[in-house]
Amino acid sequence: MKSLLLFSLLLALFIPSQDDTSPLKITSNKWSHARQKIEVPPQGTVPPAQQMIPQNRNFARNARVNDPQGVRDPNADTLDGRSAALEKSVSDSRAPQTKTMDGYAYRIKVQNQTANVVEIVFWEYQFQDPAQPDLIARRQFLCGVNIPGGKGKDLEGFSLSGPSDVINVQTLANNTFKETVLINRVEYSDGSMWQRKGWSLAEVKGSYERVLREQWVPGTCKGL
Repeated sequence: MKSLLLFSLLLALFIPSQDDTSPLKITSNKWSHARQKIEVPPQGTVPPAQQMIPQNRNFARNARVNDPQGVRDPNADTLDGRSAALEKSVSDSRAPQTKTMDGYAYRIKVQNQTANVVEIVFWEYQFQDPAQPDLIARRQFLCGVNIPGGKGKDLEGFSLSGPSDVINVQTLANNTFKETVLINRVEYSDGSMWQRKGWSLAEVKGSYERVLREQWVPGTCKGL
């Protein structure tokens, strides 16, 4: 997936935009407040085998079973024990914490109108305030998918930003702002592609390179 995405970034410099009629038909769209929980297990280390010190021999080890609570384990004072404790400390400090983030979920349903299998989709959700038509909030996403010809699929992206970033409170409360969903780029399993006129992969180059370094789960979307 990552190599294919990187290849598409290079191709963008040479392949011109094509017909503006998207091969993916958007059949529904909506957005809502959402909370996303990110849970990454810590990358623990395997402790080394305990050094054979006198306290680890059978008789002494069995005797230590009856030690009162709080007595220091003699293994902690060996070179192996200190190394294991240091490695665990470093590992724990680097382990990502579980976080629950408040944001917005952007959902669309698309229908593949071609016979080719779609593998990658770039799309965006736009918000426009009628009182300030020049201000447009754009939430762009990149999805790794598998949509056979003639089939449909639900796509969902998560962002910390919502329409309120550019829309005034009154317009937001009255729900009179304009919503637009655009398919910016479609890449197929056979290496061919379609790209919307007026959109360039170069405008999301920085965030595109960032998501390439992240862990990917098949069928997911990343915010750009």
